[in-house]
Amino acid sequence: QVQLVESGGGSVQAGGSLRLSCAASGRTLRSYAIAWFRRAPGKEREFVAAINWSSGSTGYTDSVKGRFTIARDNAKSTVYLQMNNLAPEHSGVYYCAAGSGVSNSNGYAYWGQGTQVTVSS
Repeated sequence: QVQLVESGGGSVQAGGSLRLSCAASGRTLRSYAIAWFRRAPGKEREFVAAINWSSGSTGYTDSVKGRFTIARDNAKSTVYLQMNNLAPEHSGVYYCAAGSGVSNSNGYAYWGQGTQVTVSS
């Protein structure tokens, strides 16, 4: 079992920054990748970024490369998503998930409750 709790969402103006946190617990974290997904209003949940807990290797969807950075803190069992130069299209509910590291949400068995990000123009 893996438990995930997101925090750090909020409202910012375009060009601003936010850092999301995903606190993870469970005995087998090193067996998983932790990913961030976003669900915008009226849209399907989409992959944003992922990090392999054991190796630290990362992956991003093309639209956030150069703006978002995913990182982990092993001591705190926490994964972060640093989001810079935010734009309105980045708004949505952000979820962290534990699973295989693929970009398809079907590859993730454990999900957090989500945190809202709103970017105004």
